[in-house]
Amino acid sequence: MSAHLRTALDLAARAVPVLPLRAGKVPFGNCPACRDNICGGRPNMKVPGHCRCPGICHAWAAATTDPTVIASPAWAGVWRQAVCVGYHPGGVGLTVVDLDHAEAMAWARETLPATRTVPTTRGEHWIYLGAMRSANGVRDGVDIKSTMQYARWLGPGSGDMGALPDAVRVLVEREETTPARGKMVSSVPGRAEWGRSVATGCRHTERYVRTGLERGLALVRARTESGAGSRAFGVAQFLAGQHAACPGPCGLDLLGAQIVTTAVSVGVPEVYASRAVTNGLAGAA
Repeated sequence: MSAHLRTALDLAARAVPVLPLRAGKVPFGNCPACRDNICGGRPNMKVPGHCRCPGICHAWAAATTDPTVIASPAWAGVWRQAVCVGYHPGGVGLTVVDLDHAEAMAWARETLPATRTVPTTRGEHWIYLGAMRSANGVRDGVDIKSTMQYARWLGPGSGDMGALPDAVRVLVEREETTPARGKMVSSVPGRAEWGRSVATGCRHTERYVRTGLERGLALVRARTESGAGSRAFGVAQFLAGQHAACPGPCGLDLLGAQIVTTAVSVGVPEVYASRAVTNGLAGAA
């Protein structure tokens, strides 16, 4: 029995769906009967199919916890060619934030809550409890691997596994936030203005608050192509954190409204912008 097969069986015994990966760290291709998904696909794919192929077809969807399948004669040949073991994070209720270089890791340490980490060849996997939609390239050097996706098994890692935060979910949702130029995306009225009359319990000067807000809004405006929703979340979270020690009220709802209006102005749908800002303000509470 190969070391990869032993690892796969051990993971399957812990309810982790596994599959072999070939050279290039990618899944094995479909057999002729399954090529181009003509068989209909696996039952656990986005569109459930009727494939009963005993082989390793359909990439992540072939991942299984069944030891009789993993150690079957039909899989024996691919285990001999496998270079590593893959697993389906979403199938076990996990999300992997794949950080591909030093800058991405620095961003994660500044932005995301601590969780279990696994070293990779070039960076780290940050693993959270909770599944979500997968997406590649959500920002430079960052991929999200969860449902309908696979990740390499590189060991158990270290640290306590935290709950999947909104700051990760918003990275994928931002893909829906930049429509074609010239399209109407919202009916948000004119900007709501923050003022001392509503922030009677804020310990900061009006100049301090307005300067911080304008700097944050400038960061959102700069995201004209993509990522404005994610940036709005971060700005809201940062600004709310600055007021954590104030006796209140600080008028955070008006600050949030100005962030939403700015995000909408660069193409973020109003519903998404409102949700991102609300989550950002709550995340710093």
